[in-house]
Amino acid sequence: MKKEGQKIHHALLSFLGITAMIGGGALIISPSGKLLGGLPLSILENSPFPDFLIPGIILFVVLGFLPLLIAVALIKRPFIAFAEHFNLFKDMYWAWTYSIYIAFALIIWIQVETFFVQGVGWLQMFYMLYAIVMLIVALLPHTRNNYAKTFTCQPNKNCKQ
Repeated sequence: MKKEGQKIHHALLSFLGITAMIGGGALIISPSGKLLGGLPLSILENSPFPDFLIPGIILFVVLGFLPLLIAVALIKRPFIAFAEHFNLFKDMYWAWTYSIYIAFALIIWIQVETFFVQGVGWLQMFYMLYAIVMLIVALLPHTRNNYAKTFTCQPNKNCKQ
């Protein structure tokens, strides 16, 4: 079960990262929303954005690039002092903590999106449930125990148990 939990955790982060990079990239390339099936700019009426460029950049970086980076870090386990500085769970490896941050970032993203768009579609429901699943998998005892700091990390060294 231990390895399956880790694999699911990595897969969830990777899927989120890949899909967010695709969606965010499409919005960056075509801020009008045409690449995503003709997303109407009218849904941004109640938002501070004139088009989808800024939301696309945020989506691409925060929910696309970062989850992929975290998935790699969970496998390679590098020591990164800057990342460790913002780790609220000092007894846990920083990338595990950041996977929790990403799940909450996804929840916040969906809440803000539904507020500005003033509606909820199947995609928002899917990713809200997805964020909850990400949290549950990360908090499973086997997954959590795998990333507990029961080992010594030296700067510029890979951290392995």
